Formats: sequence, C-alpha cells, structure tokens
Amino acid sequence: MDRYDGKVPGASWLVVKDGQILAMRATGMADLEASVAATTATNYRLASISKQFTAAAILLLVEDGKLRLDDRLRSWLPELPPATASISLHQVLTHSSGLLDYEELMNDQADAQVSDQDVLDILSQANRLYFEPGSGYRYSNSGYVLLGLVIERASGQRLPAYLKQHIFGPLGMHGTLLYEASHGPEVPHRAFGYSDSGNGWQRTDQSPTSATRGDGGIYSSVRDLALWNAALDNNRLLSASSRELASAEHSRIVGEDWDGSYGYGWRLTGDTQWHSGETIGFRNVIVRWPAQRLTVIILSNRNDPEPYATALAVGQRELDADRDAALP
Repeated sequence: MDRYDGKVPGASWLVVKDGQILAMRATGMADLEASVAATTATNYRLASISKQFTAAAILLLVEDGKLRLDDRLRSWLPELPPATASISLHQVLTHSSGLLDYEELMNDQADAQVSDQDVLDILSQANRLYFEPGSGYRYSNSGYVLLGLVIERASGQRLPAYLKQHIFGPLGMHGTLLYEASHGPEVPHRAFGYSDSGNGWQRTDQSPTSATRGDGGIYSSVRDLALWNAALDNNRLLSASSRELASAEHSRIVGEDWDGSYGYGWRLTGDTQWHSGETIGFRNVIVRWPAQRLTVIILSNRNDPEPYATALAVGQRELDADRDAALP
C-alpha cells in the first residue's frame, strides 16, 4: 500500500479472518486541498459496491412480502415502454434484463447531473432492449438505478431513508449514507476523488452520472464495512435463504475482463464473492472468500491503480499463511 502514502490521494483497507480484524488502516489524504488525512472512518464513494446494498434492500422487501423477485419491473414502473414488459426484478438484479444503458442515450454535451427520474425518463422513451430478457448478460447501471426507484415505491420511503432505517442503522453503520447533494445531509469524514492529470493530482469528484443512487451512490468507510461484512455471515439482517440467493450463480458473466457469474450485487469467481466500485476519482473493491472466512476491502479516492489485484494478493498471503500453519 506504499503507493498511497504521503501527500497524495489515499486509501483505507480492512482484512478480516474468522471474524477477527487482522488489519484496519489508512494512509494518504482524504482531502488534498484541506490537508485532511485519510482514516479508517473516512467515507469513500463506493460506486458499484453500492449495488449489493440495493440488492439487499430488494431482498428485505421480499422477506416483508412487499414485492416478489418474479414481479415484472414494469408493474412497479409503468412509465417504462412495452419492450420491457416481460423483465422481472430477478433479471434486473442479475444483469440479464437486456435494459439499455442510459449513459449511451444521454446527450453527449450534457453537463448537468442526471437523476434517477432522468434515467427513468430516458429509458421510457426508448422502446427496445439489447436482448430478450433472460437470454443474455450485460452489466447494467440502468437496472440498479431502476431498482432504487422500485424500493421507494414498494416501501413508501425515499431510498436514503429506507437504507438508513433497514440496513445502516440496524447494523450500526452510523457513518454510512446514500448521498444526495440536493437533499443532504453532507457526507461526514468525506474523501474527495482525484485523478492524475500528468501534472499532479486534480480533484475529479463528480461527473454527470454521479447523482444516480441505486447503482452507486453510497458513501462508507472500512470501519462500517466491517459491520456489513459480519452481517453477511449470519441472520442479523438477511435470512439464510436471502443470503444464499444473493451469492448464487444466476448469470454467466460475458464481455468482461474476468470469468465467473453474477448473483444479486455480487460477482462470483472461483472461491471468491466480490465486487469492484469505479467512478470518477474513486477505485474500490471488496473480496470475500466465504469458505475460508476471509475478507479484504480496499477503498481509495483516486483514479489509479485499480485495487482488485492488490486485494487478491493480500488475500492470497493470508491463505498461504493458513496453509503453511496447517503443515506438519
């Protein structure tokens, strides 16, 4: 982690084995302009790591009987066009819906931030799909934005309030929130994103797609994510059947840089359950080895390097140490 050290955009990281925290540390800076150092309580924009929380909220609503996984997406969002009529919530969760990528439909010259309602409006005007629902795989930020709207309509609560009341609060994740600049509150202990321009680090914290919520709007810290990680191994939040659904191999991943399958907000590769989170100025990853009860999380407020390989290397060191300890 030396590359994150000093007066540069930093990182916070966590290693958990058998329910015990082996390392929880931070280095570098959360805010270069204000000279604020990163800590284990620093909150980073999780980007697509947020998707596992959106999926968990859907599963909680299923447990409460407020929706079903085979519900048609259009039954909750009737504004969507006829081409989407057969898409189920299950297919949206597993990126097998065929929904169009709203970013490909945006005005290239637009500089205002796109809201969830804007995404719904954009998709409602395009009566076509990439493929027949259930017949393929294509990673879809559009789908998880729409799932956030479904959560609001099924629960009767705004998405940030639902996540706080039903996930963050019960788990004690009191620093974690789904951030909305237009509604507040502000992010406590916030890390700001940066990119290396070749002439030093430049703040690149927001883009036109940084205001959407269900696909990537959560801010959290390694301190809070330790609590989330613990809840993935017991019934404190989700039932065993819901957790099994979240980590099941529903869709075979194609067209990406790694082999594996997709569950509900999780990628599944070999013996790992993981997800990265990338947005302008942030690169994050959570990797879990469930059978070995090992988790590595790295959060960073910079565009480079991508931390997935680092997390795998850290995890492999722990697995090798366990193997060596077991030798006679």
